[in-house]
Amino acid sequence: MNVRNCRKCGSLFNYLSGPPICPACREKLEEKFQEVKSYIRDNKGAGIHEVAEACSVEVSQIRQWLREERLELAADSALYLNCESCGTPIRSGRYCEKCAANMTRNLQDVLKANKPAPRQDKNDGEGPKMRFLK
Repeated sequence: MNVRNCRKCGSLFNYLSGPPICPACREKLEEKFQEVKSYIRDNKGAGIHEVAEACSVEVSQIRQWLREERLELAADSALYLNCESCGTPIRSGRYCEKCAANMTRNLQDVLKANKPAPRQDKNDGEGPKMRFLK
């Protein structure tokens, strides 16, 4: 059993996966996310700082939701995120489409390179063979 202290409230809980926060704090965080989401829907064009102040949420938490692609910046927004690879402005996530495609291609190439060669039959005309007696 993996027991940890919650990063938010300090209480002990059985840690399974994800961020080290207890189920109660995780539920509160999800409620805040829903509040932020509805505020953004009702107040189109609101900036990150305005949303953070109105919903009592830290700016860093809103940025994390953007990086997780749970929220997305509007197309006409003055704010933007930067691709972690090339620095291109993006609306959500961590990488632009071009860098994500390059990483996917590189990963597929590595997987192909590490794939074992297909086995050939041992009875390809050379070596010992099965003999039948008449």
